[in-house]
Amino acid sequence: MKPIVAIVGRPNVGKSTFFNTLTSSRAALVVDRPGITRDRQYGVAHHNLKSFLIIDTGGIGEIDHDSKDIADLMTEQSILAANESSILIWIVDGRTGLTNVDEVLAKKLRKLDKPIFVVVNKLEGNLSSLSLNDFYKLGIESVWPVSAKRGDGISKLLDEITDQLSCTFEDSSKQKEHPVISFIGKPNVGKSTLINKIIGEERVLTYDKPGTTRDSIKITKKINGRNYSLIDTAGVRKKSKVKDTVEKFSVLKSFEAIELADIVVLIIDATEGVTEQDSSLLGMVQDSGKSIIVAINKCEELGKIEKERIKSELSRKFNFIDYVEYHYISAKNNTGIKYLIKKIDAIIKSLDIDFSTPRLTGMLQELIVKHPPKIVRGRRIKLRYMHLGQTNPIRFIIHGNQTKNVPDSYRRYICKSLRKKLKLLATPVLIEFRQNENPYVKEKKYNKRVR
Repeated sequence: MKPIVAIVGRPNVGKSTFFNTLTSSRAALVVDRPGITRDRQYGVAHHNLKSFLIIDTGGIGEIDHDSKDIADLMTEQSILAANESSILIWIVDGRTGLTNVDEVLAKKLRKLDKPIFVVVNKLEGNLSSLSLNDFYKLGIESVWPVSAKRGDGISKLLDEITDQLSCTFEDSSKQKEHPVISFIGKPNVGKSTLINKIIGEERVLTYDKPGTTRDSIKITKKINGRNYSLIDTAGVRKKSKVKDTVEKFSVLKSFEAIELADIVVLIIDATEGVTEQDSSLLGMVQDSGKSIIVAINKCEELGKIEKERIKSELSRKFNFIDYVEYHYISAKNNTGIKYLIKKIDAIIKSLDIDFSTPRLTGMLQELIVKHPPKIVRGRRIKLRYMHLGQTNPIRFIIHGNQTKNVPDSYRRYICKSLRKKLKLLATPVLIEFRQNENPYVKEKKYNKRVR
């Protein structure tokens, strides 16, 4: 299981902005008004070829000004997230400074006996602010000045967090023995029935009622001569319909299942059509960088016109991700299951390719010749070489000059082109740019010290 980091703090201190910066997304709603985030948001943060799950919680404290009960200062959701996490990131407001609520929260958070990073936010262009001294009074040694809005100080903070989580990263990397296939989707779309058909036995409880599966279930089975680990997850419903505390954490279990997977199978109920929740789940998989198959289940109940409607919906609502493999199945009637298994095998085989640095760098240079990067301040961006960073998900590291100025459109061009050149099936390519250090800068610093 990947390590979990929870973001906590008072309302309107910048937790959601910080969450979006770490996850490179806009998943958390950001408005300059307290109390916008009322439930947990889940995401994945990547740094230095490592990743961890991150939870953004609703604001704690200042909820009921008339209440003197310390327990009221922490919502149930924040407590659950904090207890589940390995590390707490406590966001405080550097402009407002230390408040009485912060002092009360410090006592409460220390009782959780977790590593705490006090992150002093909203210090745009002034990370050495004198207001930091006040926060050291909380008795927590780890105090970090940042600007979540501009990204100042975030990289150094992530360096320290990933260092503290290093043992967890090592443990999670040893857990994996076989290719992992995770099955996700809303409740009652047929995840458990599909897994039972794939393995050829009734191993997972099935019942025609949403919520039968409450936790992730892992099954190892040999299929076509290869061992696979299959993960059946609890269905993820819209937040407005989720009242049960146990079910709320099924979302986290689904996130973990995605992170553990080599291939994710998102199951959609053909009779309901493509819903907003389906799009949200597909977005989660896209952010993870994992291979993805969308299985449209219960097709036996559809006529020709309804099937054409579903195809049109998929094309329209899932147009933000162009590498998905679609399969129309009936888990109940065992239709299309063999073809689905063949596609899973084909995806695994497509990942077994030559990732040598000379080959990758050659591909990169071909793409640059075909479509050079833009010129910035009279100098062209130079991308010199590329090597493999990690394989699950596939992440390449590109070294060069002015890499911070590479536009998102050029990143997408490289990712899409590499995916085609490598002949990857249903699998994206992630890119991380690294700035080459200037050797003359080090030489100047050395000469100054000598003098």
